[in-house]
Amino acid sequence: MGSIKEYFSEAAKGLKSLVDGMMVTGKELVTPKITEQYPENRATLQIADRFRAELTLIYDNEGRHKCIGCGICQMNCPNGTIQLTTKMVDLPDGKKKRKLDKYMYDLGSCTFCMLCVTTCPQDALEFSNDFEQATFTRNSLMKQLNYRPEPKDEPATAPKPAMDPEKLAKIKAEALAKAAKIKAEREAAAAAAGGDASKPESSGPESPKTEAPKPETPKPDTPKVETPKPEADKPESPKAESTKPEPPKEENIDNK
Repeated sequence: MGSIKEYFSEAAKGLKSLVDGMMVTGKELVTPKITEQYPENRATLQIADRFRAELTLIYDNEGRHKCIGCGICQMNCPNGTIQLTTKMVDLPDGKKKRKLDKYMYDLGSCTFCMLCVTTCPQDALEFSNDFEQATFTRNSLMKQLNYRPEPKDEPATAPKPAMDPEKLAKIKAEALAKAAKIKAEREAAAAAAGGDASKPESSGPESPKTEAPKPETPKPDTPKVETPKPEADKPESPKAESTKPEPPKEENIDNK
């Protein structure tokens, strides 16, 4: 009896779940469709700008990129997706410079972490939003980012022709003569300045005006001002002595 009851209860649950599923299906039948008709709508398809599809080099209008081949993106890549090779080139001024030769990027092993873009010191990398990267072989996922032909550098300026030796010797002689003339003028000016400086030294002792204030020294007058002070004290001392002999006079009177 219990088994029959369980059978009908399970059947009722299954029927209820079927009805719930059909309700969801019926609801979706009347809702607006959002399915993209790809690839028919390629002309109007809009992909978000922040979508990371493929690593690319940024080129300017002249076809030049900013990569200097420093290798920072290669060191920061966690999967070893980036491989750089560089070369040394001669500049128009005769100096040597390291330059990017090949920038190899493995799209199949890229995790799209964007560490290469954020750590690039020249801001030479970016991720494009081109998501159509499906291929039949894995080897086709290995791409060279600097695939464009490099524009030719400006031609080096032609070296200046060597100067005529006679003309060069003449210029050197004129420069030496001018330097000797300037040196002689400086020595003459220094000698004249030394003679002018010696004249006031010889005329100094002859002028008595500078030594005139020396006899007017107030120092010998200071003791004269101080000397009357003890003289003022001297008359006071006899007054005190004159008062002292008065008692002997009284003694004479008593004797009489």
